[in-house]
Amino acid sequence: MSILNKNFNTPYNTAPFSEINTEDFLPAFKVAIAKAKAEINAIVTQTEKPTFQNTIEALDFSAEELDRISSIFFNLNSAETNDTIQKIAQEVSPLLSEFSNDITLNEGLFKRVKTVYDSKSELNLTTEQQTLLDKKYKGFSRNGANLEESQKEKLRAIDKELSQLKLKFGEHILAETNKFEMLLNDESDLSGLPDGAKEAAKQLAESKEKDGWLITLDYPSYIPFMTYANDRALREKLSKAFGSKSFKNDDLDNQDIVLKIANLRFQRAQLLGYKTHAHFVLEERMAETPEKVNTFLKELLEKAKPAAEKEFENLEKFAKSLDGIDKLQKWDSAYYSEKLKQKLFSLDDEQLKPYFKLENVINGAFAVAEKLFGLHFEEIDNKDAIDYIDKYHEDVMTYKVTDSEGLMAIFYADFFPRAGKRNGAWMTSFKSQMIKNGHNHRPHISIVCNFTKPTRSKPSLLTFNEVTTLFHEFGHALHGMLANTTYPSLSGTSVYWDFVELPSQILENWCYEEETLKLFATHYKTGEIIPMELIEKIKASATFHEGMQTLRQLSFGMLDMAWHGVDPSKIKDVKTYEMKAFGKTSLYPDVTENCMSTAFAHIFQGGYSSGYYSYKWAEVLDADAFEYFKEEGIFNKTVADKFKNYVLSQGGTENPMTLYKKFRGQEPKPEALLRRAGLLK
Repeated sequence: MSILNKNFNTPYNTAPFSEINTEDFLPAFKVAIAKAKAEINAIVTQTEKPTFQNTIEALDFSAEELDRISSIFFNLNSAETNDTIQKIAQEVSPLLSEFSNDITLNEGLFKRVKTVYDSKSELNLTTEQQTLLDKKYKGFSRNGANLEESQKEKLRAIDKELSQLKLKFGEHILAETNKFEMLLNDESDLSGLPDGAKEAAKQLAESKEKDGWLITLDYPSYIPFMTYANDRALREKLSKAFGSKSFKNDDLDNQDIVLKIANLRFQRAQLLGYKTHAHFVLEERMAETPEKVNTFLKELLEKAKPAAEKEFENLEKFAKSLDGIDKLQKWDSAYYSEKLKQKLFSLDDEQLKPYFKLENVINGAFAVAEKLFGLHFEEIDNKDAIDYIDKYHEDVMTYKVTDSEGLMAIFYADFFPRAGKRNGAWMTSFKSQMIKNGHNHRPHISIVCNFTKPTRSKPSLLTFNEVTTLFHEFGHALHGMLANTTYPSLSGTSVYWDFVELPSQILENWCYEEETLKLFATHYKTGEIIPMELIEKIKASATFHEGMQTLRQLSFGMLDMAWHGVDPSKIKDVKTYEMKAFGKTSLYPDVTENCMSTAFAHIFQGGYSSGYYSYKWAEVLDADAFEYFKEEGIFNKTVADKFKNYVLSQGGTENPMTLYKKFRGQEPKPEALLRRAGLLK
């Protein structure tokens, strides 16, 4: 039997990565699925009448081993994948989809759940138990339990195909990202690039045994080049490579996959009695309906568009005055925005980066968590230590997280790009929090980012945008670490999708505060605390191009709703349809070779389908919530305790608006966001 199917004899029950062979996964999954099926069968065939404990609770605590193996495997598939893992993922995903359907389409199990649900008024349940019961019942009814047998078979087939298509979509993007390389042999081609970016490009070329400087589509390589490189033709080449991922009518093309996913999701929703996929998804969101989402996006568009158009006009005038550029293109955006920002605020990322050494920023995030929530982080990096935490890659940092009561969580942090790791930044977990048999099982939480690696002469120095990214993901991590619920399916970030971004986005606000920056923003060479003058400039530039940034986010939300809030069966051409969706938000001329949808992993691979609007929705919440902190003091213990007790620890145990009002004393006001963005006149 694989080590994956046994109790891990490790410190804090952490994953024994170095003892796991990739070949172990497929057999381990099969064993775990068989065990989970047996657990479900035991619930269904028991002779006792259905109760909350023997049916609803038993169901939530079932398949624990399978959940654990899945979290380890799919986290590796995102952060440290290879051809073998991707092949296993293609084999395993249909098995997991089938198992999930075996549960939701199990008539005997649904009958027991429905019996408990129908008698809920007599059961004297806690709020958390009521939420769990509602969630379990809806999990069946929303996923086909009331369908005829032939319809159930159709649903199974759709789910199986969707699971494989989503994986293939992500594999294509990763392969495209890894495939592209721009090797520069003339140093003049790097004119404008900061020394650190040049050195990183040189080291990257050397690591692949090449002469010159290597630029790739990984963010730490791509973004500095697009922001600083003076050579417009090279920026154009790189921009088109980035924007044309999986849109080249070749083996890695995602156009057909996009159409298939959109159509299958629509067919699934129709089968279940919903008008569209968006109607199905949003029934379980704070926003509730596509109409509400579209109204929300439209209202923000009305506020942001005039500001965005004015900003774009000013940027175009600036580019013309500087370099005689007649028409701004997408590959000019970051370059001239940075130049204009430097002119307006005498501020650029190269001035700030020396104050944001990665290790210092990590310690800053920890200091904020300690001041607000009493958490203490201890790095465990000695392989000979009795409590050594195994890692899946040498770059990963591991921490034991405690408070005055004892162990709160295990925390993994993985910060640098590599070939087996997808782009972007995310938070995830290797083990859920739950209270079982009187024992509070603490979670194992991870954040994964793609920051610039240290070079021979410099440590990893972050841009201010990367600082806010780290705090954002760390906010998600705190939501996971401070979880304190009984049931795993309601724990941590298991909340409505348009509420999940509140803990992450609110934490970004601390990055702009002098009181916070003085805790960690010290020059990596001199130890000097960041000058007040720079802090003022960071604050002053916080709303720079906010109109254009808002328009960009709204365009993604509108594209998402365009794919999922309609019947997509008549859509024949992905690019043409996308252009129509972008109609009201476009500022730059279209690039024929580029397409957003074919690389829009959030909605076609991740869990954001019909949910991309939630970033803006949560901004309303976080702006309103942070105003409360500002009123009382950003490290005010009373407000922090309320946020911890009513938001971070509660997971999905209660309706999110109820939890928010318990914390804030009122519903959120959108004006707080507009004020912060400088869009409120």
